[in-house]
Amino acid sequence: MLAELERDALTEIVNIGVSRAASSLRKMIGDQVFLSVPSIEVVSQKRAARLISEREVSDLVAVRQDFAGPFSGRALLIFPETNSLELVRAVTGGELSAQDVVDMEQEALAETGNVILNSCLATMANMLRRSLTMTIPEVLRGSGASLFEVDENGATDGLVLFLYIDFAVRSRDIRGYIAMIMDLPSLAMLKELLGEFIARVVGEDGI
Repeated sequence: MLAELERDALTEIVNIGVSRAASSLRKMIGDQVFLSVPSIEVVSQKRAARLISEREVSDLVAVRQDFAGPFSGRALLIFPETNSLELVRAVTGGELSAQDVVDMEQEALAETGNVILNSCLATMANMLRRSLTMTIPEVLRGSGASLFEVDENGATDGLVLFLYIDFAVRSRDIRGYIAMIMDLPSLAMLKELLGEFIARVVGEDGI
C-alpha cells in the first residue's frame, strides 16, 4: 500500500506526534515518558489481531476514538490488561490505594488515550494540512479479534495502519500499541496526502 518514501514520511509524522504525546503525558504524571515508534505496517484486521495475540497472552484494554475528515477511521490505543493498572498508578501519582486505582482506572485510561491519540492525529492532520474531528474516548476490553472487529465469517477484513510503540514511564515497564483502522478509500487518500507532503518537503529542500 505504501511506497518506501511514503512510509518514511508517515513514520516521521507519527514520530513527531508521539513526541508531542509523550510531552503531554509527562505533564500529566510529572515524570519522564518515552514513546518509541519503531515500525509501521499496513495489514488486514485479522493480521493485526494476530500480531497482538502473538505478543500478548493476557486480555487487552483499549481506548478507542473515531476520527473523520479527508480520511476517516478508528484509532485505538491498546495495552495488555496487566499493564493498565500500572499506567493508572503512574498517571495518578502512585499515591492511591489499590481500590482507588481500580475505581479510577476507566477515567484515567480514557484521559491517557485522549492525550496520546489526539496528539498523534492532530499532528498528522496539521502536517498534512487537513483537519480531523474526533469522538470522545471510549474504553474497551477484550481479545485482539474483538478490538479489531474481526468477523469470523470473513465478511469484513479491512486494513489497519498498525504502529508498534514502546512505553517507558519511570521505572515501570508499560508497553502499548497504536492502531488506526481505515477503509481502502481512506488509505488511498492518506497515500495521496503523504505524496503532497513529500512534494512540499522536497520543494522546500530544493529552494
